[in-house]
Amino acid sequence: LLARGIQHTAVRQAHRKYEPNFHDKYGNLVLLGGAAVFTAVWGYVFTQAGIEWGLSPVGRITPKEWRE
Repeated sequence: LLARGIQHTAVRQAHRKYEPNFHDKYGNLVLLGGAAVFTAVWGYVFTQAGIEWGLSPVGRITPKEWRE
């Protein structure tokens, strides 16, 4: 008796019309919004934070005198 009730429920749900959920409706919009915020924040950090981009140590490191 219980199995037949489960079968009826499954059949009813299988024939139900598909309804879009939140991700179907707004997924791409949320993704694009997140990408825009990510780009804006890192763009600000790279341009305004005063990071010195000379990553090469050449000319900054001087050798120490040997102690013998």
